[in-house]
Amino acid sequence: MTTANPEDVEGGPKVRAPFGSRATAAWNAVRDAVVRTVRSGREAVDKPLASYYLLLGASGLLLTIGLIMVLSASSVRSYIAYDDSYAVVKRQLMWVATGLPCAWVASRMPVRHVRRLAYPGFLLALVLLALVARFGVSVNGNQNWLAVGPFTMQPAEVAKLAIVLWAANIYAHKERRLGELHHLLVPVVPGLFAVIGLVLVGRDLGTALVLVAILLGMLWVVGAPLRLFGLSLSVLGAGALALAATNAERLKRITNFTDPFKDYTDAGWQPAHGLYALSSGGWFGHGIGGSQQKWGDLPEAHTDFIFAVLGEELGLVGTLLVVLLFFTIAYAAIRVAMNTEDPFVRYATFGIVVWLIGQMMINVGMVLAVLPVIGIPLPIVSYGGSALLPSLVALGLVIGFARREPAAAAALAARRRDRSAGLAAR
Repeated sequence: MTTANPEDVEGGPKVRAPFGSRATAAWNAVRDAVVRTVRSGREAVDKPLASYYLLLGASGLLLTIGLIMVLSASSVRSYIAYDDSYAVVKRQLMWVATGLPCAWVASRMPVRHVRRLAYPGFLLALVLLALVARFGVSVNGNQNWLAVGPFTMQPAEVAKLAIVLWAANIYAHKERRLGELHHLLVPVVPGLFAVIGLVLVGRDLGTALVLVAILLGMLWVVGAPLRLFGLSLSVLGAGALALAATNAERLKRITNFTDPFKDYTDAGWQPAHGLYALSSGGWFGHGIGGSQQKWGDLPEAHTDFIFAVLGEELGLVGTLLVVLLFFTIAYAAIRVAMNTEDPFVRYATFGIVVWLIGQMMINVGMVLAVLPVIGIPLPIVSYGGSALLPSLVALGLVIGFARREPAAAAALAARRRDRSAGLAAR
């Protein structure tokens, strides 16, 4: 006579599900949660005001991160130079306090008024660049600064926004004639070459490359033939190498960027210490203020190489967050450009995206030593009012374009009516 297994007797201990079944149930639960999250994300992105809030949120977060990192990266230098650890960040706060109202005004300005400012803005940029070529102040080997009383400014930063709006205005006027190569090239290409030429007079190769990227981006969005890009890139590449070869310091940077440690004590010093900062940050960094490289080893820690300090203090997670925020701005702005029926809004928005994202990629490439060090700051994040003000105004314009999308404008109007009705009911 066999004795029944206690686990088989009714009322005895229940048989536990095999491990595979439990794992499958857990996997299904995770999958369902991911599906629900993706579905909720799609529903949120499809809402009328999604582009507006993405632009506003990503820009605000970048600006906040930038202020924190400028404070941290500049504290040592500020204390040594000014006996005040907050000296540099105070200036940056002043530029932010100036730039935010300018961005708000830009976001509320009607498109027709923005277009009216396109030609005067372009002419002003040309005049300022001509003054730099004649009376400019040299900093780190580049004569790209203009002294105005107690302040110094970089007119090339203003020129980036000016040429985007000017080119967008011209292409919007020529919308029906852009199939002809003559209308596609004239007067935009000669005008931008004039700006680029004046920038190169001051030996600012980095800014010239950003302006070239804006030019190529604008030509691409208006439908320039591909053969034109091949020819342009060949000519520009040869020109850039020729210009680099005429400057010994710049040539050292370009020839040593693939292996900064080859000339560690000279041309490779800055990129090598940038790599030290990034590699020591790990996943989550040493925390705000924990950078070692900012204590004199890393030049331009709060400007061109602020991304290296960010990686050291916030780790890989922090650097990826910053890059993600830039691409969030790009995604939302491209949505605005694709949904608009106004050609000026389309071209201006795309030009601003090419400018900001292109400059971000060049800066990050410099810090990662995959591109030569050419003196390009990280937009919104790096210290400097000359770069920050035009960038904030540009983002303000794109945010304003997003607010004026028909569905977004209707949603905002409905919210205002609901708010007014709620106040009246009280």
